[in-house]
Amino acid sequence: MLPYNSSCLSTEVSDFILNCFVRSPSWQHWLSLPLSILFLVAMGANAVLLITIQLEASLHEPMYYLLGLLSLLDIVLCLTVIPKVLAIFWFDLRSISFSACFLQMFIMNSFLPMESCTFLAMAYDRYVAICKPLYYPTIITDQFVAKAVLFILARNTFLTAPIPILSARLHYCGKNIIENCICANLSVSKLSCDNVALNKIYQLIVAWTLLGSDLVLIFISYILILRAILRLKAKGAAAKALSTCGSHFILILFFSTILLVFVFTHMAKKKVSPDIPILLNVLHHVIPAALNPIVYGVRTQEIKEGIRKLLRR
Repeated sequence: MLPYNSSCLSTEVSDFILNCFVRSPSWQHWLSLPLSILFLVAMGANAVLLITIQLEASLHEPMYYLLGLLSLLDIVLCLTVIPKVLAIFWFDLRSISFSACFLQMFIMNSFLPMESCTFLAMAYDRYVAICKPLYYPTIITDQFVAKAVLFILARNTFLTAPIPILSARLHYCGKNIIENCICANLSVSKLSCDNVALNKIYQLIVAWTLLGSDLVLIFISYILILRAILRLKAKGAAAKALSTCGSHFILILFFSTILLVFVFTHMAKKKVSPDIPILLNVLHHVIPAALNPIVYGVRTQEIKEGIRKLLRR
């Protein structure tokens, strides 16, 4: 492996060097194969799910449209992060251009809250289905999905776009080595010669406002759902309702690890190796993406039937 010169540059940098796991370089060897398998599973499973929803008429319903949106977001996030990480692990291709770095930063910072907001829309869908079943056909419609998608795109793009913009406007006249596998905002901006306090404060506020508010509302939705389920008196109704919501709840548990990553990064970095939060951040971009379609495929009878029909064609 060729060493990279970390001395100060005489001019502003035109590209960066991603230096993964500085203190634990051996991690790249044992992570490369599992990460490759997870990436292939994520791409394949989400592609199959999207094709199944598209071709199977019985899945042309709001709940499955939202699930399709979640799969699409997973695919984009995976393609944005994991191929570059694997290129570093397998071929030592560490260089990334200035524009590519900030494009990756934009997608990561905007699409993760988009997923959070999609989970919120799915939780609301289940809340109406269980707590107000008679009104479900009039509330959860194709128009509701269209408005929800527009809201998800507009809210998260508008509020997260300043993060890469603020970082890109900084002057990078010193080291160009990012001690991370990805172009995370704080890892990149700390290389700048300028004051980065505004970048840190804005990212912290936006992250906790978007992800925090979404998860609080999701939690409230499931409390109301659970209360409604416990009141059901029909035989087997409670079990059926719990089964319906089980997949959503499992997916939300997978996704909520992003908050643990933020907490781990900002509060425990002095007590553990700095490589640990980097590892968790990389894994968070691929593990939920690989598990989401599998959980739905296993737990949702309609999707299993749709996949069987697709395979018989």
